[in-house]
Amino acid sequence: MGGRNFWQLVGRSGAQWSQFPITNQSTDQMFRGQFIHSIDTKGRVSLPARFRDVVLKNGDARLVITPAPFDPCLHVYPMVEWEEFEQKIAELSRMDEHVVRFRRIYVSAAIECEVDKAGRLLVPNDLRDKATLAKDVLWAGMGKTMELWSKPRWDEALKISESDQQAFKNAIMELIRI
Repeated sequence: MGGRNFWQLVGRSGAQWSQFPITNQSTDQMFRGQFIHSIDTKGRVSLPARFRDVVLKNGDARLVITPAPFDPCLHVYPMVEWEEFEQKIAELSRMDEHVVRFRRIYVSAAIECEVDKAGRLLVPNDLRDKATLAKDVLWAGMGKTMELWSKPRWDEALKISESDQQAFKNAIMELIRI
């Protein structure tokens, strides 16, 4: 982004915090930050301590991993968040071709796994292959969920051309109303 920071990119508009809705979700239950870890030859990767704290707060070490439908990464959900998501999907039409395809791509590929006593997660081979996870991986906190990326793919995904910067700026300003 040419060395500019976020506020230089989107501009300051005097937005008031009251413009942003407050949810019942406690902020200490959110996943935030980026953490680089190594994945071993067996496919085990450490869950960052900050993320582990959030997962274990609910007393449930189970996670659900599924390939992102539009990015070369994996989405990782705490079980409670996955169950809420599944309920929303279950309410959609079984006759809508887009919903059916989404279920086949995203929901059916989901794997339940558990954080082991060492704080690691075993990523199955097929999911590692889909996200090209090898050696250095990056955990990205995404609020209620996490993403697991190949570090080189993450770096590539964050690049933005100068011509796309204005469209990005306008879209973000519109979405968060600043």
